[in-house]
Amino acid sequence: MTSRTFRWSALALAVICLVGISTIGVAQQSVAPAARQVIVPDEDRFTPFAVTVRVGQIVQWVNNDTDDHSVVSIDAFNTAGHRGAHAILKANGGTLNLTFNHAGVFPFYCAFHATLDADNQAKAPGPDGGIQDPNGNFGTPMSGVITVVEGTN
Repeated sequence: MTSRTFRWSALALAVICLVGISTIGVAQQSVAPAARQVIVPDEDRFTPFAVTVRVGQIVQWVNNDTDDHSVVSIDAFNTAGHRGAHAILKANGGTLNLTFNHAGVFPFYCAFHATLDADNQAKAPGPDGGIQDPNGNFGTPMSGVITVVEGTN
């Protein structure tokens, strides 16, 4: 084999390897899209309140608060699956992972810090639909929504 033929063969092999590696990376991205997180900071709320993901994506709830919280689905409006979800997020790092396999909407709330009204809407528990703090102020219900859309990353 001549020096010139060897160089072209090596170049062709390098190109084939690069194409193969990039194809594997693309295949892995489409099979396992990155998880989106909903965080409970050191207070009674989910952040962000609204998250949009694609079909097949995972949503991970992480509780960074010192109190337990929960993730409960609102079945009347839940069209994205996981009907009847009711999971406890333990204090100081508890997590919940849900994979959404079809498009729709997944409204959720914390059963400790929200209730459903007659119209199946989350409202804060307590007098006048609020959580009362030591200063007499009322808060908002601890709730959120995941919207799942069709499509690829």
